[in-house]
Amino acid sequence: MRNFVLIALFFLVACSDAASHSTQPETQTPKSSASKTPGAVPTSSSAQTEAPVKLKIHVNDTTFTATLEENSSAEAFAEFLTQGDMTLDMHDYGSFEKVADLPRSFPRNDMQIDTDAGDIILYQGNSITIYYDKNSWNFTRLARIDNVNKKRLKEILGKGNVKATFSVE
Repeated sequence: MRNFVLIALFFLVACSDAASHSTQPETQTPKSSASKTPGAVPTSSSAQTEAPVKLKIHVNDTTFTATLEENSSAEAFAEFLTQGDMTLDMHDYGSFEKVADLPRSFPRNDMQIDTDAGDIILYQGNSITIYYDKNSWNFTRLARIDNVNKKRLKEILGKGNVKATFSVE
C-alpha cells in the first residue's frame, strides 16, 4: 500500500510539473516603432484633460466657486443647474452644516466619507448641505468649495438661515 501511495504522489508531481511547462510558444506584442519625445503629451482622448466644471454659490454678498466631483450625482446636479439658477433657504443643522431640501431627487453615490469645511454634499438624494465643519457619514460629495477655510466659511454662513443661490459657470 505504501508503494502505491508513493507511486501516486510521484505521478501527481510529474504531471503538475509537465503542465506548468507549456509547449505553446509565448506571444509577444510588437513594440511600437514610433519614437517618443521626452515630455510629449499623449493624444488619446482618455489622456486629454478637460477643465473641471465649476459651481457658483452666492451667499449674502459673497460668491464662491466650487469644483464638481466626478460622479453621476454631480453630473446630474450640474445638468439640472443648466436650466437656471437655484436659490434655496438653508438652515443650520448641528452647528456644522447648512442644509436645504432640493426641488427634486438626484442619483446617489453614497460612501463613507469625512466631510470638511467647504464640502457640498448630497444627502439621501434630496437634500443639499454646505459643510463649515467636520462630519463623518455615508454621503455623496457633489463638489468642494475652492480656496476657503473653516473660519471664513463660518463668518459668511453665519448663524441661522441663509439664502444660497447655486449656478454653473
